[in-house]
Amino acid sequence: MIQLTRLNGDLFTLNAMMIEQIQSLPDTTITLMNGKKMVVKNPECDVIKLITAYYQKIGLQVSLKEAGEANE
Repeated sequence: MIQLTRLNGDLFTLNAMMIEQIQSLPDTTITLMNGKKMVVKNPECDVIKLITAYYQKIGLQVSLKEAGEANE
């Protein structure tokens, strides 16, 4: 789970596993797997850092890296 800020300044927590796409349009727009879009104050690069840190915390990034190495 990652904590983000809505445009109105409210904090909320988002399940990073549900993120399909992130765009800067110029506001950061996050598209979820269910098609819902969320616009946040956080810059795209910060959202990516939060997602990466979350994946590392739960051990997913290592698993994905190992799976990629196995496919080579």
